[in-house]
Amino acid sequence: MDAMPPTWLEAALNGAWTRARQPRIPVTVAEVVEAGAACAAEGAAILHFHAYDEDTGRQRDDWRIYARIIEGLRARTDAVLYPTVPGRATEGADRFAHIRELAARGLLEWTVLDPGSVNMAALSSPARGSVYANPPEELGAMAGFCAARRLHPGFAIYEPGFTRAGAALARAAGMPRPIYRFMFTDRLGWGFPPRPAFLDAHLALLAECDPGAPWMVAGLDVDLSPLLAQAAARGGGLRAGLEDAPLGTELDNAALVRAAARHARRLAAPAEVRAALRGQERPEERPQGRPPGPEGAWRAAP
Repeated sequence: MDAMPPTWLEAALNGAWTRARQPRIPVTVAEVVEAGAACAAEGAAILHFHAYDEDTGRQRDDWRIYARIIEGLRARTDAVLYPTVPGRATEGADRFAHIRELAARGLLEWTVLDPGSVNMAALSSPARGSVYANPPEELGAMAGFCAARRLHPGFAIYEPGFTRAGAALARAAGMPRPIYRFMFTDRLGWGFPPRPAFLDAHLALLAECDPGAPWMVAGLDVDLSPLLAQAAARGGGLRAGLEDAPLGTELDNAALVRAAARHARRLAAPAEVRAALRGQERPEERPQGRPPGPEGAWRAAP
């Protein structure tokens, strides 16, 4: 009997790149839904996406757009679905407002909650870029929200210290089990390049901070192929798609997911992902009723 758990495969469909930098990303609601359904057909149990303004082609974190994407995907697949958050807040704005609204309407199981801030600059131009800012006060407020709503936080681990910070945040707030995404890059000036020794370092630290927690390899502007077989063999998840892939790639999301899937002995179905996370909660922490799914989809108001 094979004791190796099935591999979680996540498709990250677009990211914040815009088509100027990653020309093949889906932008419209219909395009995101179609791309997500195609990735689910290739075995992706988890779908992650950014919403765009269809007129300007820029990211727009409006809960109504996300609701339309989620509705469309729920009609096509039972995959775990989760949106992003803006890289920084405008003055006086709540950058998690759409997450709160979607959760209130029963549309979320997971959310993004990245436990640290990082400079987003290319190695080729280190003095130009932006700051992906996650101030402690925002993290604390959202950690409490996740605990109350029983939302699983996805931690993007851009730097190793994020694992320590995220594990401490999860314990302090009593959140459901986090998912740790070890972020690698070839061309940006943070974290590690995709080499096996650096995955080993991430895993050693996770074993100290949050033993047994689910994890996966991911990244930005990166070819993760040197890590995929190692990650799957060690029980980790894989992420693929146009958010993570090298900028300017000619492949579409389905092809990237298909290539990553070849490294798994068996892919997890969405129900297996949900069951694995429920199994890690104490009985008193488990939400009442069934998790959100296609049969319970809320219908977006016009």
